[in-house]
Amino acid sequence: MGKKRIGLIGGGQIGGNLALLAVQKDLGDVVLYDIPAAEGLVKGKALDINQLAAVDGYEARVTGTTDWKDVGGADVVIITAGIPRKPGMSREDLLETNLKIMKDVAANLKTHCPKAFVINVANPLDAMVYALHKITGFPRTHVVGMAGVLDTARFKCFVAEAVGCSPRDVQALVLGGHGDDMVPLLRSATVGGAPLTEFLSKDKLDAIVARTRNGGAELVGLYKTGSAYFAPAASAIAMAEAYVRDSKRILPAAVLLEGQHGIQGFFVGVPVRIGAGGVEQIFELQLDAQEKADFEKSFQSVKKTVDSVKL
Repeated sequence: MGKKRIGLIGGGQIGGNLALLAVQKDLGDVVLYDIPAAEGLVKGKALDINQLAAVDGYEARVTGTTDWKDVGGADVVIITAGIPRKPGMSREDLLETNLKIMKDVAANLKTHCPKAFVINVANPLDAMVYALHKITGFPRTHVVGMAGVLDTARFKCFVAEAVGCSPRDVQALVLGGHGDDMVPLLRSATVGGAPLTEFLSKDKLDAIVARTRNGGAELVGLYKTGSAYFAPAASAIAMAEAYVRDSKRILPAAVLLEGQHGIQGFFVGVPVRIGAGGVEQIFELQLDAQEKADFEKSFQSVKKTVDSVKL
C-alpha cells in the first residue's frame, strides 16, 4: 500500500512538533508547508528532524516546502496556520486574521488534497473548522476540529495532580466549544474505575473545571509570546493516528452536527469514532439537566462566533 502522506499546514511551534511526532509514530512521510517568507524555517525543521531520524532509526522522511503542489495527495492534513494568541487575547480575537488565512488554505486543499482527512487546530477553532468545511465542501466525515482531545487531556492532567495518581487512571471527557464555556463532564469522570466525586470535594472540582476552561490562557500568560504547542500537537496526532491505523478510537472532536443535541449545521465537540472512514460515528450522550444547560451555553458561544464568519 505504500507510505501514507501527512501534510502539515503551518511550520510554527505546533507544526514542528507535529512533524516530529508523526515521524516518531511512523504515520508516514511528512510534508511541512508554510508561506515563502518561512521557507528557511520549514526546510530547516525538516532537515533537523531527518537528522534526528538517523539517530533513532525512524523510516519516515520530512520535506519542508512553500509549494502547495508538494502537499498534493496527502492522506491526512493538519492545519495550524494562523497567528497565535498573546496575553489578554481571546481565541475570538483571532477571527478576522485567521479567517483570511483559512480561506486560502481551504481553497488550496480543495485543489490539491481533495480526498484528505483534515484536522483543524487553528483558532477560533469551532469557527475555523466551520469555514473550512463550507469552502472545501469536503464530506462531514473528513473535516474535524481538534479541541476535545486537548481539553480532555488538560482536565485529566489537573485531576491526576489533585488526586495524586497517574493520568492513565483518569477517564474523562470534555464536550462543547473550544472556549471559556467548554463542558468537562464531572458526573461520568472516573479515577481507577471509581467516580471522580469520591476523590475530590466540590470546591476542588470546581477549581479544576475553571482551570481547564482557562487552560489555553494560562499557557499564553506563561509563554508571553505565543500559545501552547506540545499538547495540541500530541492531540492532533492522536486523531491522525486513529485515521491512519483504522484504530476506531472514541475521541472528542469538533464535528458537524446534524440534529444531535438539537443542533443543526454547526461544529461542536462531542465524542466520535475515528477510523479509516474518518468520523465513522457520532455519539449523542444522555446529559442531565445541568449538563444540557452547560452544553447549550457552550453552543451559543460557538454560534455567536460562527455567525461572525463572512465567506
